[in-house]
Amino acid sequence: MKKLITIFGLALGIFAVPMLAQAQATPQQSRMAQCNKEATGKTGEARRSFMKECLASKPAAAEATKPMAKEPAKAEKKAAAEGKKLTPQQEKMSFCSKDAKAKGMKGEERKKFMSECLRKK
Repeated sequence: MKKLITIFGLALGIFAVPMLAQAQATPQQSRMAQCNKEATGKTGEARRSFMKECLASKPAAAEATKPMAKEPAKAEKKAAAEGKKLTPQQEKMSFCSKDAKAKGMKGEERKKFMSECLRKK
């Protein structure tokens, strides 16, 4: 009877340890799993470079609060492709960027214009 209980305990331990380890995934492990799902279909060097970039990027929560960078047109295309609406900040960035482009602004002049434009709206 003692042998049976010991064997049962060991068998339970063998199955319980991986389940506990999986339940206590770190944020990095969660990010790795998410990047791995997104990399489906990519192979070789393309997959390696995608995974490297994905894992090096900031978490999605930080990116959602980050203002858009230089090219709002990419965000517009991405949002349209995913069937999502742009955030108010993205809409402002898009409007100001198009206005600056129409005026032919570049460099420091564009940067200053964008800053002022985004404060006004």
